[in-house]
Amino acid sequence: MALRPGARPEVKRKIREAAEAEEREFYERRAPADWLADLAPLGTDWRKPFLETAPCLVVVFSLDYELERLADGTERPHKNYYVQESVGIAVGMLLTALHTAGLATLTHTPSPMGFLRGILGRPKNERPYLLIPVGYPARDARVPDIGRKPLAEVRLVV
Repeated sequence: MALRPGARPEVKRKIREAAEAEEREFYERRAPADWLADLAPLGTDWRKPFLETAPCLVVVFSLDYELERLADGTERPHKNYYVQESVGIAVGMLLTALHTAGLATLTHTPSPMGFLRGILGRPKNERPYLLIPVGYPARDARVPDIGRKPLAEVRLVV
């Protein structure tokens, strides 16, 4: 599900507020000290203004099971298999396509993410998987220099 540029700014505001509430709880109460130490060089905290200022938000949901409506009006679940793997592969291709198109993305995973289902009115069998702000980076954006491992450190299995 994508929230297009200019579409429903109040929805983006609700998403930001709910995500920041989860993130504040994480940063102030749940995150282990070593995790916070690892995040410190990146300069991140619970504030997530990009969720409201990004021109587009893509919210990816996984569908762990289908719901079949029976003749008597009840629903019966049918499990979907390899959901996490399939959604992960699809998201990787989406991020690659967006990057190739010259857009900047950020994978954002506030935990828990159940608030997205409520805000976006999604059914109970859909589980939020990933929130992706999409757009062009701000002129003053600071991108951490994370770097890649040298080829000699990458193990190839043949």
